[in-house]
Amino acid sequence: MRATYWMMIVVAALGWGWGGIATRAAFAEGVEPWTMVAMRVVIAALLVLGVLISRRCTFPSREVVRLGLIQSVFNLIVPYLLFTFAYAEASAGFVGLLAGLIPVSTSVFAHFMLQDESLTAGKLVGLFVAFSGVAALLVSGDSGLVEGGRPLLAIGLGLVSVASIGFAGAYAKKHAGTYDPIMMTGLQFGLAAFWLVAAMLFIEGAPTDISATGWWLILSLAVLATFMPFLLYFWLLQHISATEASLVGYLVPFVALVGGIVLLDEQLQAGIIVGGALVFVGMILSDREGRRESARMTV
Repeated sequence: MRATYWMMIVVAALGWGWGGIATRAAFAEGVEPWTMVAMRVVIAALLVLGVLISRRCTFPSREVVRLGLIQSVFNLIVPYLLFTFAYAEASAGFVGLLAGLIPVSTSVFAHFMLQDESLTAGKLVGLFVAFSGVAALLVSGDSGLVEGGRPLLAIGLGLVSVASIGFAGAYAKKHAGTYDPIMMTGLQFGLAAFWLVAAMLFIEGAPTDISATGWWLILSLAVLATFMPFLLYFWLLQHISATEASLVGYLVPFVALVGGIVLLDEQLQAGIIVGGALVFVGMILSDREGRRESARMTV
């Protein structure tokens, strides 16, 4: 891939990696999970709306709206909520390792949904090794927190999120070229914001008692961990394969792990080291096979 694509992948990974750190910090400030997700999505939706207005974009077709609705559910509402709840049960680094499975999950869905991204034997080996890492996390019982944590619940929530994002990535790639990345980002944020705000008001009520620090963390989640990486991700899908775009998942675990240790005093435990190493090796094996397949197709 060109250096420009790698730069976009790194920047997106930094944003999504910061998301786990900021989420854990927001919990410490007493911000409720539904409020945290709803407010970050609302702010991000307003930012994208500003961009759309400045570009004088025309109203999308019914087909693009339908695609945006699907993306709002599987690429935003489901994973954002479940990952947020997972961060309440384990460290940012722990949950970040689960996010590292996104490229593997995307390759599985791409096999069934895209003609030119087959699930080869090499990718299956990578899948097995990566999920062996999840098993190691599960057996160890480590959560990365000094006290408490429910790693089993965090793994369950994380895996459902990973599967949801993998499906959404392959589905978006299947329709790449039929939508504008900024319009797609705005559609999914706007549609998701409507349902998330309604759920927030019903479950937790209006956000009237959030501290100034809590609002700053929500703002950083909206801008750095939502608006920016989503725009970059959909832009990448217009230029490279779904599996290559999902390589952002390689870097997210390391950003979350290092940031959690440095900024939140989280623990680097043995289970996280072993499980993380296996997840990383599995991703490398899967990616290497994908590169070989792409090279064979271009010959």
